[in-house]
Amino acid sequence: MNKFLKEFKDRGFFYQCTDDYELSALLDKKTIKAYIGFDCTAESLHVGSLLQIMCLRLLQKHGHQPIVLLGGGTTRIGDPSGKDKTRKILSEKEIEKNSKNIRKILEKFLESNNKNTKPIFVNNFEWLKNLKYISFLRDIGKHFTINKMLTFESVKTRLEREQSLSYMEFNYMILQAYDFLELNKKENCVLQVGGSDQWGNIVNGVELIKRYSNNQVYGLTTPLITLASGAKMGKTETGAIWLDKKFLSPYEYWQFWRNVDDRDVYKFLKFFTDLSIENLEKIKDEDINKQKIILANETTSMLHGKNEAKKSEETAKKTFSENSLGTALPSISVNKNQIDNLNIVDLIILSKLEKSKSEIRRLIKGNGVKINNQTVNDEKLIISKNFFQKNMVKLSLGKKRHIKVELI
Repeated sequence: MNKFLKEFKDRGFFYQCTDDYELSALLDKKTIKAYIGFDCTAESLHVGSLLQIMCLRLLQKHGHQPIVLLGGGTTRIGDPSGKDKTRKILSEKEIEKNSKNIRKILEKFLESNNKNTKPIFVNNFEWLKNLKYISFLRDIGKHFTINKMLTFESVKTRLEREQSLSYMEFNYMILQAYDFLELNKKENCVLQVGGSDQWGNIVNGVELIKRYSNNQVYGLTTPLITLASGAKMGKTETGAIWLDKKFLSPYEYWQFWRNVDDRDVYKFLKFFTDLSIENLEKIKDEDINKQKIILANETTSMLHGKNEAKKSEETAKKTFSENSLGTALPSISVNKNQIDNLNIVDLIILSKLEKSKSEIRRLIKGNGVKINNQTVNDEKLIISKNFFQKNMVKLSLGKKRHIKVELI
């Protein structure tokens, strides 16, 4: 088996391929261009997109050139795959802003010094914005049958649940197939990689290219990842695990990986780090907490740099072992005039450690709230300036949620 595909499978990335035997033979003969698409529905990607990013890195590692498609055009439509309702349509300004920011995030993960493997960034709005409807229906639409489109999971699920599916969304799979055709024509792209929920859309593209130009291309999908708890990868009780530090600090990112379920650790080391399979086998029997720290350091270094990973580890050690404040601990600022009238519940709401007042009161009753490592027993406690040491106070919820509150 080709080295790229072998590592792809060894790391657990593999779910389905349109023809892995033929693809392996092609990859043995030459380097290729392969693409992954990212719609621009938010200003940042979260860890739910990280497996696809690792696929781009793996392509580069094996000498292939990744194409990153930013869906400036398809974001205006909305992919129905895995969705039970129509996606909110964003303004052109929002989509453009999201597209630029997502590119910056992806550039952190991808190596750009080698001209042969340097990522090619494209935006499908370039070719979708000027499509002429009649010509598109005649030249592209004729290759799709409604019968087959109705069998795809993204469509079938919505119809079976009697949830509305707009004609606009129904067209998404044709536009994604057209993206693959355009990249095959413009860049000689021969492979599309995506999550398993994209299988139908990817197969459509492979078949469209075959009918349109008789070129042979391939599709490759990765499994959808859930946490051992059953939760969807990328989402937690406190919200999404964003890849932009504007929305999630490096320390909080480090903490996410440090606190993953024991059952997920080895799988995530294979998925989300560059450590070789041989090295991973060696640390497999290490203490689970040591493995978690390796995972947290490797993932954080990849996104935020080694210094931030080291600072986060040191802060965690100080916060949990030495009961002090570390430099990387997330912080919020509170105006001095707000203090003396602010009770503990309002302070926690302000800190965004917890949104629900009833949940905060429950935590206080269960001795789960601390100020400067001292347990809070009174939900009506007023936070005076006396609590602040050097204009700072440490607020803790449970064992894992901590924040610095600074007076300004």
